[in-house]
Amino acid sequence: MSTFDYIIVGAGSAGCVLANRLSENPKNKVLLLETGGSDKSIFIQMPTALSIPMNTDKYAWQFHTEAEPYLNNRKMHCPRGKVLGGSSSINGMVYVRGHAKDFDEWEAHGAKGWNYQACLPYFKKAETWLKGEDDYRGGNGELGVNNGNEMANPLYGAFIKAGEQAGYPVTADYNGAQQEGFGPMHMTVKGGYRSSTSRAYLDPVKSRKNLTVVTGALVNKVLLEDKQVTGVGYTYKSQNVTVQASKEVILSAGPIGSPHILQLSGIGDTKTLESAGVEVKHHLPGVGLNLQDHLEFYFQYKCKQPITLNGKLSLFSKGLIGAQWLLNKSGLGATNHFESCAFIRSKASVEWPDIQYHFLPAAIRYDGRSAFEGHGFQVHVGHNKPKSRGSVLIQSKDPKVSPKIQFNYLQHQDDIEGFRACVRLTREIISQPAFDAYRDGEIQPGEHVQSDQEIDEFVRQAAESAYHPSCSCKMGDDDMAVVDSQTRVHGLKGLRVVDSSIYPTIPNGNLNAPTIMVAEKAADLILGNKPLAIANASVHTHPNWQEQQR
Repeated sequence: MSTFDYIIVGAGSAGCVLANRLSENPKNKVLLLETGGSDKSIFIQMPTALSIPMNTDKYAWQFHTEAEPYLNNRKMHCPRGKVLGGSSSINGMVYVRGHAKDFDEWEAHGAKGWNYQACLPYFKKAETWLKGEDDYRGGNGELGVNNGNEMANPLYGAFIKAGEQAGYPVTADYNGAQQEGFGPMHMTVKGGYRSSTSRAYLDPVKSRKNLTVVTGALVNKVLLEDKQVTGVGYTYKSQNVTVQASKEVILSAGPIGSPHILQLSGIGDTKTLESAGVEVKHHLPGVGLNLQDHLEFYFQYKCKQPITLNGKLSLFSKGLIGAQWLLNKSGLGATNHFESCAFIRSKASVEWPDIQYHFLPAAIRYDGRSAFEGHGFQVHVGHNKPKSRGSVLIQSKDPKVSPKIQFNYLQHQDDIEGFRACVRLTREIISQPAFDAYRDGEIQPGEHVQSDQEIDEFVRQAAESAYHPSCSCKMGDDDMAVVDSQTRVHGLKGLRVVDSSIYPTIPNGNLNAPTIMVAEKAADLILGNKPLAIANASVHTHPNWQEQQR
């Protein structure tokens, strides 16, 4: 039995950040536990190979949902990182902070001190932005962020121009003063490598004598004495191991793992725990509830010109791309290929953007297979502020049995109407003159899909998860909140949760950037440091495009 000051469960997007920050003080003895193993694989480090680790058992938990009742009872894939770096080692590397009002919304839901002004300094602290520091962007952080290949393919620029022609604004930096509009997309890539939290935060500090990293450790419970958490129990090489925490245990196992570990430990809703045969230690009804995710579909078109990535899918072409990346970490191997994007509103009455686009110069599936024979392009589009809510619920006291995951996608009528807007607004954008030289017929949904009923059926059948589960241990002060604004689990001492599960609501964008921000800010809370503040008091914290959509 060993004793550490801090025990961090999960070496993912949040856990690696915490391990770095909490071990900065050599007096703090820190243990970082991870079920997966090394991230030193070409398929993880090479940005263009992003679809491989996500679909590989070695690197990802291959979770699936229950039959989703509003998606024609389909069971949806829900992969989560099981490797150093967690989901930052298997994700699409898209860097989106979210809209300023997303974080003000968090504070309105009871997460005091988590408004945009309070969060912005931590976004900046984490980042080294390729174009340098300004009022919104960081220049000295661990996380490398760039623009990929600077939109070398003309289709990227055509998408931005089409948005402008359709009456939307152009934004030079959607992570800066104005999210809303069309512009270049940013990615967590540095020097041609994936900038995961393992590479950015953990690798530089692994040699610290006060930091211990254990891989292959399956945590099955936190240890409770009355209402004090004293450590964790985990399995390592078929042996049961117990470790003590003299200060705190921090769960950073993600939106599926963190609520599951709490429930395995007897922390959660009494009826849920009893039905799984788990002894109730602490009734906390919100554990595993409020689950949210982004849903999206691929709007695909044929392309008149042979300039798309569909022409790069042969073994010979892939070999050339791989060779260039191996030699100098450049070319098509050094990008995730999402190099332009947009954030718009589904209707004029929406207060801030709720639709997101990722543009891709290929008609292709997430597993890397071509969608059809020939050249094409696509936009990933989704309604990003869902009102549907789901759950992560324990099914067995055996930690190897996955929890029951149910998102209830499209349960709420507003979400259905949001996706109708996605179809109609996208058609209007792609029909603009900027695409006349490239557009050659709609592959999906297909021009026959026009009525509300036809759109609804297409979305139910074709929509996929954007792999952004979150909010299952929400932060706040109401009866269903799991952690308080200090990230401490309500009613317990010595236990925090720090990852995307504590979001009160899902932001308008990809989740890796806000999860890293959450960990940076939580580290200061844990250590009792004075919170960072924005340097320029005149920074406009509520960017808002005034010209409403038609």
